[in-house]
Amino acid sequence: MGSISFKNRNSIIYSVLMLVCIVGFWLFQNFYTPASYSEAPSDTHGITSVPAFALPRSTTGSMIDHRHYCLSYSETHEQAEWVAYVLKKEHLTYDDRKRPYFIEDPKVSTKSADWKNYRGSGYDRGHLCPAGDRRFSEQAYNETFYTSNISPQDRDFNAGIWNRLEQQVRRWAKKKGTLYVITGGILEKDLDEIGAEAVSVPEYYYKIVASGNASKMTAIAFLMEGKERSKPLHTFVVPIDELEKRTGIDFFYQLSDQMQASLESGTDIGNWPM
Repeated sequence: MGSISFKNRNSIIYSVLMLVCIVGFWLFQNFYTPASYSEAPSDTHGITSVPAFALPRSTTGSMIDHRHYCLSYSETHEQAEWVAYVLKKEHLTYDDRKRPYFIEDPKVSTKSADWKNYRGSGYDRGHLCPAGDRRFSEQAYNETFYTSNISPQDRDFNAGIWNRLEQQVRRWAKKKGTLYVITGGILEKDLDEIGAEAVSVPEYYYKIVASGNASKMTAIAFLMEGKERSKPLHTFVVPIDELEKRTGIDFFYQLSDQMQASLESGTDIGNWPM
């Protein structure tokens, strides 16, 4: 047998190295998961808890508490049925944060959907609790990149009317001081799905913004089709009662019946200038 020439040997080594690199990149893309963001070093901002009176009822029994927001996870739809968080004036910083990986939520017992379900789907990984509302600490910012906090959104909608609503909520927080925000997609039957885990694509999204306390509260609610619209924000305002019918979720259920009736039946635009 003739010996392998120097040139051929180099060619074989190069091919093997290329194969190793390709396999390594594929393994990194498909199996690498950073450490849980909830196990990061101590957060000097403590915990931002949503008070009980501002929380919705979970229809799934899968309530998840993170340090700076909480959610109710729907395994059927592979996303949160609602995400709730407190937004304070002092939370609104412009700190520059390095965008982390989207990772599965370690607190969801059934596992939240892998971000790769979104790859090639044509939909954005739309934050429910916006990363922009959580720039005040690295911990708070990173936690918004759990996949339990994202939902498939049309790109123009995500960057358009939905983003304009998020900006309006920040303006209200600057004026009012402390807000309670509840948001999610309308999770219904027979929705389109994406990815191997069949992540539902909501046709509509909602957001409730409240201010006050258990004895005196004002709130405003929005319902938007997941498509870009040029209409002003006030045209999307609906009674909270309508959202309860569409979602099956009981919002503000820990308030008195009288207060719930007052808060949820109307559209209180007067207290929420836009």
